[in-house]
Amino acid sequence: MTETAPSRQPHAVLDIPSRRLKALKIEQLLALDRFRRRFELLEIGTGSGGIAHYFATHATLDCQVTAVDVVDQRSVRDGYDFLTVDGTTLPLPQYRFDVVVSNHVIEHVGDSAAQSHHLQEIRRVMKPDGIGYLAVPNRWQLVEPHYRLAFLSWLPRWARTPYLRLCRRGQQYDCEPLTERKLETLLRDAKFAYRNLCVEAFRRTLEIEGPLGFPAVTASRLPDSLLAKMTPIIPTLIYQLSPATL
Repeated sequence: MTETAPSRQPHAVLDIPSRRLKALKIEQLLALDRFRRRFELLEIGTGSGGIAHYFATHATLDCQVTAVDVVDQRSVRDGYDFLTVDGTTLPLPQYRFDVVVSNHVIEHVGDSAAQSHHLQEIRRVMKPDGIGYLAVPNRWQLVEPHYRLAFLSWLPRWARTPYLRLCRRGQQYDCEPLTERKLETLLRDAKFAYRNLCVEAFRRTLEIEGPLGFPAVTASRLPDSLLAKMTPIIPTLIYQLSPATL
């Protein structure tokens, strides 16, 4: 039986305050204060424009920002350049950007081939000494974040849309969340060196946004070594990327 490719819908988070907190976390995780000069940043999947605007208008970072998306849903438009793109191809020159941000984008671009191309395009436009930020929902998290259904992404692909319809949460499941193993395979194939930031990102989220319920408070008391063992099931997989030395 041949599966029909799902029609993919935008799932951008559009409230600006949450985007500014997200941008602050990205800034800290990538230690962007390392730049003592003007640098260029690309945000893929800009959504509301909140993250792009945060960096473009930063009080201490000298940052030239370019943002791209397949649709224009921006509510904050000033301070940065914006392009609409078709699919995963970036109409931008090779080796241009010091920093590339792909925040909850790769699960929306399509199948494994499209996800691979997304990563290849990130590497193409990134400078040889550049850095990247990649975040994606973990397939094994308990509640799928786009449709708020328990175990939705655990199911085989053919069962996800029927389950979504049965629960009256939508007509077609259009995301492709990744496991830690699958994501790291894609990163290696795209010739990236990478560092798992899940534990550090969890700590930073608590510092920036505060406790997010009893499970998070309980987990915050665990040592980093134990939290690191839990990354295969942590809700969001977060990585720092750099071009691998060939």
